[in-house]
Amino acid sequence: MQIDLLIIGQGLAGSLLAVEALNQGLNILVVDDGQENASMVAAGLVNPLSGLRLLKTQDLDDLLAVAKTVYRHLEQRYQRVFWHERDMLRVMKSEQQRQYAELRLADPAYQNYLHAWAEPDKRFESPFGILQQTATAYLDTRALLAAIKSELIASGCLVASRFDPAQLQLQPHLQWQGIHSRCVVFCEGHQARFNPWFKDLPWQVVQGDILTVATEPQLPQSIINYGHWLLPTATHHARLGASFNLLLDLKPNPMARAELLNGIAQVMPALGEMRVIDHQVGIRPATLDKQPLVGAHPQFPQLMIFNGFGAKGSLLIPATAQRMLTWMRSKQPLPAYCDIQRLSWPV
Repeated sequence: MQIDLLIIGQGLAGSLLAVEALNQGLNILVVDDGQENASMVAAGLVNPLSGLRLLKTQDLDDLLAVAKTVYRHLEQRYQRVFWHERDMLRVMKSEQQRQYAELRLADPAYQNYLHAWAEPDKRFESPFGILQQTATAYLDTRALLAAIKSELIASGCLVASRFDPAQLQLQPHLQWQGIHSRCVVFCEGHQARFNPWFKDLPWQVVQGDILTVATEPQLPQSIINYGHWLLPTATHHARLGASFNLLLDLKPNPMARAELLNGIAQVMPALGEMRVIDHQVGIRPATLDKQPLVGAHPQFPQLMIFNGFGAKGSLLIPATAQRMLTWMRSKQPLPAYCDIQRLSWPV
């Protein structure tokens, strides 16, 4: 069997890369063991402004435009809604952050992403104010991955199997279990830490706990960001996250649960005691420099990686998938910030 592209992993990165490759007429095969991955747990938040200084994500205008277009097309393709645009209320954590917010509000480059200061709201404890953000959203990643998986199965493009690197033959031709491919793209999420070709990249994987909660008072429609976040999914239900834990045991952490509940209670005491419906855990494939890892191995150019998107995967992956396939076909350079050639090998 001869194919163009063998994709390892069907998280959000592997799934969107697979769909884009199919759209471009490539013959692909996706290998995935069916285990729950971080994309299935993630809230899929799209927040254009990062950190204390509220800085725009690099290439934001293009990334956001492509993401919207891709997700809208996928909604038409599968006749389901995945992309939910919601404003965000950003609770300032300090006087310093409030000053940064004033600078951003005065900057024309931020006018599409910030609205104004919110009116005082008795539901919040917010001594430094609340900033209204626009162009924020969330992606229903679990539903989208299920829809893509169904298409891949129906088209014979998914192999339900654990990928064993020892079974990958590099010479004289690239092949895996009798399947010959022009190249292999690893989209393994945090499992890339154990990939023999890419394990030494600058990974900073982090475990995150996310709660599904119910409240008696009615929730606001906006996403609430206060360091952690509260994502209302219905009038009285929300997702609450995410913790930051370097202990990677994939077990719900009682301390993380308490931290999340105490945090929202301090910011929105009016919500009262929350009932925890579910407690999920995922491991985010983040990197030390907070940038994705995309490109080819310097010694084995037929081996490629498409990974490391961290908490910004819903925003970054659609455009980056298009750029990667363009690079594979025409060698048009990848953006320097995500190209793994920015790193010195061996890393």
